[in-house]
Amino acid sequence: MKQTECTTILVGKNATIDGSTMIARSEDGGRVIVPESFEVVNPADQPRHYTSVISKQKIDDADLAGEVLRYTSAPDAKRDKGIWAAAGINSANIAMTATETITTNARIQGVDPLLDPSEGGLGEEDFVTLTLPYIHTPEEGVKRVGYLLEKYGTYEMNGMAFSDHDHIWYLETVGGHHWIARRIPDDAYVVAPNRLNIDEFRFDDPDFMASADLKDLIETYHLNPDREGYNMRHIFGSSTIKDAHYNNPRAWYLHNFFNPEFGGQPGDQEQPFICYANRKISIEDIKWAESSHYQDTPYDAYGDQGTAEQKKTFRPVGINRNFETHILQIRNDVPAPLAGVQWLAFGPNTFNTMVPFYTNITDTPACFKTGGKFDLKEIFWLNKLTAQLGDTNYRVYGELESDFEQKSLAQCHKIQHETDQAVAELTGDELVAKLEQANKQMADLVYENTVDLLGKMVDEGHGLMTLKYDLLD
Repeated sequence: MKQTECTTILVGKNATIDGSTMIARSEDGGRVIVPESFEVVNPADQPRHYTSVISKQKIDDADLAGEVLRYTSAPDAKRDKGIWAAAGINSANIAMTATETITTNARIQGVDPLLDPSEGGLGEEDFVTLTLPYIHTPEEGVKRVGYLLEKYGTYEMNGMAFSDHDHIWYLETVGGHHWIARRIPDDAYVVAPNRLNIDEFRFDDPDFMASADLKDLIETYHLNPDREGYNMRHIFGSSTIKDAHYNNPRAWYLHNFFNPEFGGQPGDQEQPFICYANRKISIEDIKWAESSHYQDTPYDAYGDQGTAEQKKTFRPVGINRNFETHILQIRNDVPAPLAGVQWLAFGPNTFNTMVPFYTNITDTPACFKTGGKFDLKEIFWLNKLTAQLGDTNYRVYGELESDFEQKSLAQCHKIQHETDQAVAELTGDELVAKLEQANKQMADLVYENTVDLLGKMVDEGHGLMTLKYDLLD
């Protein structure tokens, strides 16, 4: 079962520092670099005829009809394997992130097997494009994805989240045509790595949703290993050695960051899905978590505590395969036209910073529109360069990155605060123009700060090169 990508973090409105909802995910990939872009899909640009690239699944035109909302997205720049829109916020202030690659087991695969892509079905490349422009609530997002799964099926296991200013819902696919979903409590947070994550499930509770026949399917095919209740991770997920090294340690480390009393061991298989922090969670907390690599433990690849073997024992959250990371924030302390913010960072999270883009816009800043080829005018490629140089000597370059990130976040917060106040009375095209202007200002500022960071890294690294010889040595 595929286990390669992403770490999802969800935070309810009563668990955040400012009363907003936040859904976040690092979009990770494999060994080949996948350049990511930031774009707006206006209604005129939304496809009314759609065929998946990977599976060649054709979507009935009736499923693409009706009102279409504008939405932001973070698609693959090359489009050679489909759109992969990844995440965005639509004009109704509904956010969606998709997808988290998750696990399954042979029992459910024997009952409702995943499709072979040659047979059709939907996958990560499709879900945001086919869902986000059509929904006005998180619940509608769950139900639409559920409908699409039941009608077209899927060839992979995925998790995805939906939010508005009040609620967050998390959905996981089950087999080829089934699904489960749970509303996240307002005072809770979730860390979801690449495993099936939903544990406790109640079929008679409005805070849970599932395929209509799922309970009967569990009973008919004897899928539940527990004597009482329904734990979906036990029923449909995995509990493998690979989970103990690839998935569970990421969750364990972040749980102990959000609540040091969490305790436990990195490989623990029974870490809870719904958790509670010992403080209110901020944007900076989530960015740090998505950048983490087991700091202050023997498992940190950049640290000095562990052996060479320990440093490669567990998969970290922050990794070279982070290609795009987002925090989709719907705020409650500003007017609705300002509420949606897509915090965005490209490249490995160890050497980038988040930018808080307003989503009530019709276009995105030029340096965040990425092409398929290496181009240092685009921040995706610039961030890849700083991360790869930084990786050569994290002890030296890490402090430079920390200063860069602190400075950039402070400057972006300031622009955001000033913009919130300046545009509070504006509406329509005038408001959109001002928000696009603020987005460009923040994008250009972060681009310039990143160039400055790279220059400082070159200065520091000059004397550290191995290939050097000085008559005074």
